[in-house]
Amino acid sequence: MEKELLESGSKAETAVLIGVITADQTEVMANEYIEELAFLALTSGAETKRKFLQRIDRPNPKTYIGSGKMAEVKEYIEENEIDVAIFDDELSPSQLRNIERELNIKILDRNNLILDIFASRARTSHAKTQVELAQYQYLLPRLTRMWTHLDRVKGGIGMRGPGETQIETDRRIIQQKIALLKEKLKKIDKQMAVQRGNRGQLVRAALIGYTNVGKSTMMNMLSKSEVFAENKLFATLDTTVRKVVIENLPFLLSDTVGFIRKLPTQLIESFKSTLDEVREADVLIHVLDISHPNFEEHYNVVLETISDINGHITSKGEEKPTIVVFNKIDAYDPKPEDVGFHPEGRTFALEELKRSWMAKLGDKHCVFISAQKKENIEELKEKLYQEIKAIFQVRYPYHNFLY
Repeated sequence: MEKELLESGSKAETAVLIGVITADQTEVMANEYIEELAFLALTSGAETKRKFLQRIDRPNPKTYIGSGKMAEVKEYIEENEIDVAIFDDELSPSQLRNIERELNIKILDRNNLILDIFASRARTSHAKTQVELAQYQYLLPRLTRMWTHLDRVKGGIGMRGPGETQIETDRRIIQQKIALLKEKLKKIDKQMAVQRGNRGQLVRAALIGYTNVGKSTMMNMLSKSEVFAENKLFATLDTTVRKVVIENLPFLLSDTVGFIRKLPTQLIESFKSTLDEVREADVLIHVLDISHPNFEEHYNVVLETISDINGHITSKGEEKPTIVVFNKIDAYDPKPEDVGFHPEGRTFALEELKRSWMAKLGDKHCVFISAQKKENIEELKEKLYQEIKAIFQVRYPYHNFLY
């Protein structure tokens, strides 16, 4: 897959990744985060050459990492002609300036990288406007960094004032653009709200989950459509809605943008309108990649985000019915503690998965499938049918002929 992502006709930028191990972020967590950062870098077209981790009480407020580790990073960058250094957390404007002066190459933080990926993925006017707004909101407090070329000027009449004037001018321009983009989003949101209203009173189900868990593949399988799906982070930014019929029961199925840890605040704010599909859904289908070693943490990240927007609560204040779908069972490689009576470490059979602790995750209805291989799809359809039917019976009590 790495070869496919890097074959774009132009030479890929080389990168080093930098993270920290702190009291709040253990070594296991830090390694997992930096591996995810490497996937983000790969998705954006960069080739990771080396990963640096430093054990530190808390990130250095001036340079994120300590002086000794910074010297080690700088030596490696100079010896290997690295193009970009990517840090695993959001850097403050002053940290960005200090690190750039020290390393003398392009510096990105996790937020900047995610914003760049979102910008490359945006296709519709709605997604492009949301990403542009998030980018300007990220840029605004970092404007001073854009004018570091003035630091090279030692004195000189009139050199200090124009720089400050230009920064203030740029700040006003960006604030105006942010205001215009917010107004544009309001208009688009109103149009989309009308579209949602025009769909009538059909029961709605929404696919939610971490990025790259197979939601779009599930959408294609259930709706027999051709929603774009690929093995990259954030392949889908725009919400897609399709009509699905299981047996004799029609309903609407939405595919939403994937979540990720440390998602930039600007993006969460900008994409809240996209998540209206989740808020207005009657049933949630929470998709997990069972083959990922940290799917439990992914599960909690999504739950926290959905909880933040009250997407798990109905208009009557009740908990929405949720089906937890463990996808990619064909690629599942169980942990030693999961294997139990299979010390040789072979993959669980489907019936064994149904008896495992995962089948009771979150006290939800759980089902194990492979969307790509179409394994155990009938059980998923049956669970979904039962949930949709229960809502349909309440909403349309006189349409008994449907069930």
